[in-house]
Formats: sequence, structure tokens, C-alpha cells
Amino acid sequence: RILSAMAHWSAIFHEVLYLPLLAFPFIKLFQNNQLIGFEVIATVIMNWCQDWFEYFPNPPINLLSMIENILGHLDKELLQHFVTYNVTTQTYAWPFLETFFSEVLTREEWLKLFDNVFSNHPCFLLMAVVAYLICSRGPLLHCNIKEDFEYFFHHRNNLDINAMIREAYHLMDCTPADIHPKYMINDFVPLTKGQYPIFNKYPVFIVNYQAEEREKIRQEELEYLQEKQLAHELHSETVKRQADDATWYEQQKLLQEAEEQRRKILLEEEKKLTVQRMRLTAMKREMKVKELHLLDASRRRFLKHQQDHRKSELRRLDDEIARKMSLRDQETSAFVQDIEVRKMEIDTQRQIFEQQLAKEQESVTQKVKGDLETHRLKTDIEDQMFTRLLEKEQRPDFNSCKEIEKGLAEADQLCIDLDWETKMLQKQKADDLDQEKRQLELLRLANENKDRETRLLNVMKEVKGKQWDAVMERQAQVEAQQRARFVSDAARRQFMADEMTKTMEHVEQLHKSLDESFERLCDARTIITHKPTGDLQESRNRNTKHDTTCLNDISSDSSAQLSLDRGRTDLENKERELMAGVRELRQKLAVQARQRYPRNFSPTNCT
Repeated sequence: RILSAMAHWSAIFHEVLYLPLLAFPFIKLFQNNQLIGFEVIATVIMNWCQDWFEYFPNPPINLLSMIENILGHLDKELLQHFVTYNVTTQTYAWPFLETFFSEVLTREEWLKLFDNVFSNHPCFLLMAVVAYLICSRGPLLHCNIKEDFEYFFHHRNNLDINAMIREAYHLMDCTPADIHPKYMINDFVPLTKGQYPIFNKYPVFIVNYQAEEREKIRQEELEYLQEKQLAHELHSETVKRQADDATWYEQQKLLQEAEEQRRKILLEEEKKLTVQRMRLTAMKREMKVKELHLLDASRRRFLKHQQDHRKSELRRLDDEIARKMSLRDQETSAFVQDIEVRKMEIDTQRQIFEQQLAKEQESVTQKVKGDLETHRLKTDIEDQMFTRLLEKEQRPDFNSCKEIEKGLAEADQLCIDLDWETKMLQKQKADDLDQEKRQLELLRLANENKDRETRLLNVMKEVKGKQWDAVMERQAQVEAQQRARFVSDAARRQFMADEMTKTMEHVEQLHKSLDESFERLCDARTIITHKPTGDLQESRNRNTKHDTTCLNDISSDSSAQLSLDRGRTDLENKERELMAGVRELRQKLAVQARQRYPRNFSPTNCT
């Protein structure tokens, strides 16, 4: 801190290299009080270092010349010895001055010497240097190497400090005035109070030049250090970049190898997946072919079974038709044979007929209260047998409907049903034609009995009109209930499959064809009943009135008219049976729809 303060006091002390050596003994002496140390050093420099800096950066040549002159005057032999070995004042005098004897004296010796220095004129320091040389002339005269001289003046030697001080005082007294330094060095001047004196006794341009050069060197050194740091950073960055590049290339190589391995694995997996897909496709194809074969086989078996079943049904129907035809022939022959007997038994037949009507009325009442099976058993034994046949037909149809739920088989079943219905209608039409022929024959015989049966016919017409009114009323109620049920189920039937819609359309077409056949049959029957009478009547509805118009002409025997009425009754029974068959077919379709879509029908719709 003291040296820094000295540099702030005067710029030259920033450039003086020996200032630490000069200030060292004072700093050690006043190390606990830096302010006193600074002021002592400043005082020493102002008084005992006068003219030291005039030749800066060189040593004070004028002071060294004074020392050389004094030494030459007092000890020429020693001076000549220095000259002989080329030892100048910068070698034997300047080291003592720049260090203030701190290198060659101990602490006690130095304190004793400087007590005398500070108590005398400032020139006493120069005399002390000459005294040290004279007191050490013996060792110096034995030195003949310049390095030995340098070593001697920079190290402590065996010297009596008291003798040296006495010699210095002797030199102060005996030195001539022309070479005495007290006449060339100013007296002691203390430091000024309040502020330190200005110290500018030095070549300013040299100090500034050195400062500039030193600053320039410092800047160059800073630039060099910056460039070195930058070069080091660039080198570090280059090394780091090279390491990063090497690492990146290595990672890229590893990633590329890993990618190639993954691609190979992926290709192998794709190949395996392709093979598995091919196997799966082949298995699916085989399963599909097997399934198609099984479906085809089951469909063929089912079609064969249905065909056999229909054939057996047709055979049974043929047998039944033949049996009915034989029965009708027998009845006709028996009726022809019994005509004469019945002429005599008109009254008895009337009673029997009334009993028969009462039974039929009772059966109608039971039909209203009973189920559909009781409704089909209305009038006679023939109607019951035909109803049983229809029930037999219903069972296999109901069982087959459960198996028709597989796509194409359902359509085949419906086609087969329609073909069967068509064949049955054709056979019924043929039977009706045969029956009409027989009715023509019966009409020929019945014309003879019309007169006798006038009264009976009137009664029969009244009773039969009431019966047909009740039947039509019941039928209207049943149809109204069916329409209400169909309306309530219409919303639920909208999502049914197209095959069900087509089936219903086929059923409606069949119903229409049946209605048309029934109308044609009624028209034919009307024509047949009108031909023998020749009477024109009003056009008849599809109600029960068209069955009684043939009885309005009273021109024959009553027994013949009774047989004709029984023939019409058979036709009407057939019509009702066909209507019941259509209703049963509709019920079958409804049951099939309920079985296929059980969630869309409530339990109340199952009846």
C-alpha cells in the first residue's frame, strides 16, 4: 500500500524499479504504521535522494561521480584497482545507495548507521559509501573477477560498523571543499504541512514515454492474452466440435446400423405377416367354401324335404278330393234315390232342418266364445275334416318357418308355398266345375221340387239370412280386430327385412287371386242358378246374399231345391275354409316375424 501511495504521489515512482529495495527497511521498521512509513520514505527521497532521478532511468551519475572523486582523492590505489578490473561506480557504489545498505548490514548495524545519517547533512550518506569501501579495501584488493565484486557488494560482509561511521565522519572533515558534496547537495528540508510537496525532479518525457511504452506493452500483452484466450477458446471449440462431430458421426453410424437392423426386422415381420395373411385368407376361403357347401347341402336337403312334404300333401289332398268326390257322388245318387222318399217326408225334414239350424246357431254361439279351432268347425263333418287338414298343413309350415331364417331358403319356401296354393286353387276350381256340372244335373231334378218346397224355402231363407248376418257381423268384428292389430303393429313392422315385405306382398297377391277366384266362382254359380230359371236379378255383393238368390225363383219341387241349397252350402264352406287358410297363413307370417324379432312384439300380440 505504501508503494501504491508513492506511485500516486509522483508518477516516476511507478517506473522506478529499485523503489521496493529502497523502501524495504523503512517498511519493515514502521510496518505497524503505514502513514509514518510513507512520510519517512517521502522525507528520505526529498532530502537524501536529491538529484537521483535527473538521469532516469539511469543511475544518478553526478552523485556517483562525487563518490568516485572522493575515493580517488583518499585511496587512489583502490580506485585504480576498480579501474583495472573494469568495476565502475554502478557496481561498487550504486548497490549501497539503491538499497540503503539493507543488503550488506544487519538490522542493528543499519539502525546505528542511519541514526548518524539522519542526524547529519544529507551528504553523509555518500560519505558512508566511501567509508564502507575504504574499510573493506583489503578484501576488495584481493578480488580480481567482476562477479566477485558484484557478490561482495550485494551480500553481508565482516565489517565493523563503528569504524565505518568514524571513517565517514573523518571523510566529512578532511574532504576538500571542491569535491565535498555538501556544497552540491541542499540541506535538509522537512515535508510541508497540510499537503505533501510536489515531486517533479525527473525527466517527464522519459517517464511519460516509458509509461506510454509500458501501457502499449500492457495493451499488446492484453491483446496477446485475449488473442491467446480466443485462440485457446477456438482451439477448445474446434476440439469440442471435432469431438461432437465424431460423436455425431458415431451416433449417426449407430443409428444407421440400428435403422438397417430395424428395417431388416420390419421386412422379416412384413414377410411373416404376409405369409400369415395368405394362410388366413386361404383358411377363410376354405371355411367360406365349406360354409357355402354346407349351406347349399342344407338348402338342398331342406328343399328336397319341402318338395317331398308338398308332394305328400298334394297326394293327401288328391286322395281327399277323390274321397269327397266319391262321397258327393254317393250323396247325389242317394239324394236322387231319396227324392221320392223326401217328398213324403217334407214335414219331417222341416223339423230336422229346424233342429239342424238350432244346432248351427249353438255352434255359432260357441264359435264366438271359443278360439279359432272352434270357429273353423261350423256346420258339418266335411268342414271339420278340412280344418284338420289345414292344421296338419300348419304344423310342418310352422316347423319349416323356424328353419327358413337363413337368407335364400326363406324366399324358396315362400315360392313353394305360393306354388302349392296355386295348385290347390286349381284343383279346387276343377272340383268346383265338376260340382257345377253336378249342380246342373241336380237343378234339372230340382225344378220339379220347387213348388213343393216353397214354404220350406221361405223359412230357410229367413233363417239363413239371420245366420249369414250373424256370420258376417262376426267376420267384420274379427277383421276389425285384425286391422286394429295390424295398425298397432305397423310402426314396429317398418324395420323388418325386405324379404318379409316381399313375402307380405306375395301373400296379398295370393289373397287377391283367391278373392278373384271366389268372385268368379260366385259369378259362375249365379249364372248356373239363373240359367234354368231365366229370371234376372240384381247384381250381388260379396256378402252372403249371393248364396240365397238362387232360391228366389219358386218353380220346382222342394226336395230338388234342398239338394241345390246343400251344394251351395258346400261351396260357401269351401270359401270360408279358404279364407280361414289365408288368415292362418297370415298368422304364420306374424309368428315367424315374432320369432325373428322377438323384442319388437309385446306378449299380447302372441295370441
